[in-house]
Amino acid sequence: MAVAVQLLPLLLLVASALAGYTPRYTPDWDSLDARPLPAWFDEAKFGVFVHWGVYSVPAWGEWFWYYWKDRKDPDAEAFMRNNYPPGFSYADFGPQFQAKFYDPKKWAEIFEAAGARYVVLTSKHHEGYTNWPSPTSWNWNSMDVGPHRDLVGELGPHLREKNIHFGLYHSLLEWFHPFYLLDKQNNFTTQNFVAAKVLPELVDLVNRYKPDLIWSDGEWEAPDAYWNSTEFLAWLYNDSPVKDQIVVNDRWGREDLCKHGGYLTCHDKYKPDTLPKRKWEMCTTLDKKTWGYRRTMESNDVMTELEIISELIEVVAYGGNYLINVGPTADGIIPLIFEERLRSVGRWLMVNGEGIYASKPWRVQKNNDTINVWYTTKESAVYAFFTSWPKEGVLFLASPIPTNDTKVTMLGETQVWSGDTGVEGISVSLLPYSPSIADMKIWVLRLENVQ
Repeated sequence: MAVAVQLLPLLLLVASALAGYTPRYTPDWDSLDARPLPAWFDEAKFGVFVHWGVYSVPAWGEWFWYYWKDRKDPDAEAFMRNNYPPGFSYADFGPQFQAKFYDPKKWAEIFEAAGARYVVLTSKHHEGYTNWPSPTSWNWNSMDVGPHRDLVGELGPHLREKNIHFGLYHSLLEWFHPFYLLDKQNNFTTQNFVAAKVLPELVDLVNRYKPDLIWSDGEWEAPDAYWNSTEFLAWLYNDSPVKDQIVVNDRWGREDLCKHGGYLTCHDKYKPDTLPKRKWEMCTTLDKKTWGYRRTMESNDVMTELEIISELIEVVAYGGNYLINVGPTADGIIPLIFEERLRSVGRWLMVNGEGIYASKPWRVQKNNDTINVWYTTKESAVYAFFTSWPKEGVLFLASPIPTNDTKVTMLGETQVWSGDTGVEGISVSLLPYSPSIADMKIWVLRLENVQ
């Protein structure tokens, strides 16, 4: 008995330590993939991607340098002949990337008005130019050349003031960096580029800006062993200043896409047609043809409000997040057509976001009847999204099983319907079609006490 009493304080101490214990992750995918995804990411649902760099100066597309110098693309070569003098190099675009009208406070206001819960800013694309004063990108960063500003560092605080999570896109490869080309020539058996550039930059970004998300890219030419990806992620999860809230994607090596990482992106514009087993994200772009700003963009190249919201609903119904991209100009202006689209989505979410944010997939994701209906659920409610107004003003929902206490409410309206119910399915007599209802374009019903 006395021994048991003596052991009690020790047992309490051990129990207390275990209660706050965080497991150590080892640099292998079995361990890293077992880390729980921080809850904020699944709850966020909607984010804005920003592709911005020196490529915004020629404004031909973010892959311009590669198409011009590596592919010898005839359109890219003609573009240079017609617009720039002989001998003009890609590096000569750097001083012209001045971001004169970059107002990070205004950007944050636009993203907040869009209803975005996270923003992913390009810190470095495949051209290698960094939008922060990277100590390993001498004379090819936004402090040394062009704006003479820390573009990454200026945006973060304004986003966080508005409770928007701050993410950073980072390309592992750089098309024409001599160390990378040397390692590539050696079939990636050497790691000159990784040791001198990649890992120091990633650690610097994490320690300096403490992002909530790292959106890795540019992994496809080399295995993750070359990039030392698992070693970096083990440090990120165990010892970095963001170890508890950091989220990462799946682009860490040519064999890892759609298999390993914090969540899956699989490929650009990935959109499954069944419910995946793991958390995923669809990244897409308002300008359907490019991610960076394009001076030849036309209005019909840009996604419509209806297309964006429809796709957002479909993605969320299947358990995904939706990341929509804008490409600002070299001056730092978000084109008005992009701003208008973002704000229109935000107005819709102000009314209907209840069925989007922090929702989960329901047992049925979609009904394919005469009118497509998508479903989500949150707490005890089910949300039904429909994109076409029924001709007779009566919407039949085939999947919900009603109860005696079933209630149906259209978000944004005060009227509640009991509805006509059968053994399965609910027929909802909708409000008279009006200009205010028509303006919503996609409508959401909250179903309470259904199965």
